[in-house]
Amino acid sequence: MVLTAYAAWWFLPAVIPIAIYVSWSDMSAMKIPNKAVAALVIAYAILGLFAFPLQVYMWQWTHLIVMLLVGMLLNAARVMGAGDAKFIAAAAPMFALGDLQLIIVLFASCLLAGFAVHRSAKYLGIRKLVPNWQSWETGKRFPMGFPLSMTLLFYLVLVAAYRSPG
Repeated sequence: MVLTAYAAWWFLPAVIPIAIYVSWSDMSAMKIPNKAVAALVIAYAILGLFAFPLQVYMWQWTHLIVMLLVGMLLNAARVMGAGDAKFIAAAAPMFALGDLQLIIVLFASCLLAGFAVHRSAKYLGIRKLVPNWQSWETGKRFPMGFPLSMTLLFYLVLVAAYRSPG
């Protein structure tokens, strides 16, 4: 892993509530609110100054720009929703490019787990606890905010746990 545990620990206190909110919001309303995306960008803008040396901090902003452009193209091609694209872009500065292989495996795992958990909850009675969630009735559409936010959260937790000294 390339990201340092020091950086991960700086981001985790802000990312945990944002990730939970994004997951809940996307499952309940099939939307990732702009305020959640803005909160993630603000969290990086402030905490990134403490987490990284200035040159690295500035370079990480290019991740946001590149992923926003890629997300816009994918949204225009109807491959993903606009909220998903914005969330990916907002989270991108918190990921280290050198960890790309780990990130891909982690995202694939979170996508499969998120899909399995969501569909299981839909058919196993958990649905009765939150009957008004729009994600229950969307056909083939799936609330990608759930696995996307899990990917960011689990990445930071893994880095914090396995890159820590000792």
